[in-house]
Amino acid sequence: MRLIESLKRKKFILFNIFFTLYIGINLIGGERGLISYFDKKRIYEELEIKNKLLTSELKDLEHKISLVKNNDLDYLDMLYREKFRYGTKDEIIIKLK
Repeated sequence: MRLIESLKRKKFILFNIFFTLYIGINLIGGERGLISYFDKKRIYEELEIKNKLLTSELKDLEHKISLVKNNDLDYLDMLYREKFRYGTKDEIIIKLK
């Protein structure tokens, strides 16, 4: 009986304690908590790096396509020699890769 009466008197304090614990737990570990924030931030940074890499590759490919479309003879000669391993008799071919 005494326990129930003391709980009735202190229910505001108990409510505040549980409410504070609930907010603290969700602030740190919830779906929108601190840990989730850092995970999402890390993923965002990785995606930004990947985006920059893919953008540079896309620009390089667009440049190569424009060279082929414009019939740039130097680039076409380079492609021809690289893909078919072609060279004249008086040339020395050195593979650097």
